[in-house]
Amino acid sequence: MEKKLSSTMEDYLEAIAAIQKQNGIARVRDISHLLGVKSSSVNAALRTLSNKCLVVHEKYGYVNLTPAGKKIARNIQGRHDLLLKFLTEILNINDDEALQDACKMEHAISSKTFDRLTKFIQFVETGLNGERPQWLKSFRHYLKTGKKLNCKMRQVNFKKK
Repeated sequence: MEKKLSSTMEDYLEAIAAIQKQNGIARVRDISHLLGVKSSSVNAALRTLSNKCLVVHEKYGYVNLTPAGKKIARNIQGRHDLLLKFLTEILNINDDEALQDACKMEHAISSKTFDRLTKFIQFVETGLNGERPQWLKSFRHYLKTGKKLNCKMRQVNFKKK
């Protein structure tokens, strides 16, 4: 069962996982640099995360995620990646703004909303053969011009049998 964490503590787990993925190891100074905080803040956060059994950290040593810490970090990164995809590829928001918004949203989105958003993106991507659906192209046109395109889909009349 995932322990409820503040968005700040989630950011620390996500940062540690990213640093370990890139460098193989994480140190306090790496985390401090990535998050733009003082080493004393990192050490305080690591104590909190250690007390929750999410990281292992010996003073002046490396920082490692526990299996529970890795699981939470993966979930946070997954939410981040999906939100970023939705913001950039569906809503057509520029990369910098989408990155900032995804970082904020990843902590606040409920499981139900995240699951529904995941299914929506899967629905949009299913069977498109790499081609954007017409309604998404029309939405992009609307964003640029403020005008709707005429629908090219033909109407189907269903007869009762």
